[in-house]
Amino acid sequence: MSIDLALWRPRAQWAAIIGLIALIALCLAWELWLAPLRPGGSLLVFKAVLLLAPLPGLLKGRRYTYQWCSMYILAWFIEGVMRGWAESGLSQILAVLEIVLSVWVFVAVVYYAYWTRPSLSQQ
Repeated sequence: MSIDLALWRPRAQWAAIIGLIALIALCLAWELWLAPLRPGGSLLVFKAVLLLAPLPGLLKGRRYTYQWCSMYILAWFIEGVMRGWAESGLSQILAVLEIVLSVWVFVAVVYYAYWTRPSLSQQ
């Protein structure tokens, strides 16, 4: 049973990109309008800006970016877990969505990095 890498690499790449953009949108909406910590928005909105760091590398398909992004995205997973546990109402729902999106991005970047490893091109 062989995996057609020409088919699955771009799917993993686009899954990672779409997941990251969705996570950026969620963080912006959450901290500016939906359930900010303070009325009018909070400085936690800058966590969305930090998510822009891996985006150019993901768009270009740089394997190294996918590798470090797999560890980088875990910060949003941890924040989602903590806020999901500590908060209630809409913030808790948004935290669960943040967990789901961060796991989505994590799985996509790990698969892309796995399917682009140099040992596959030598076979």
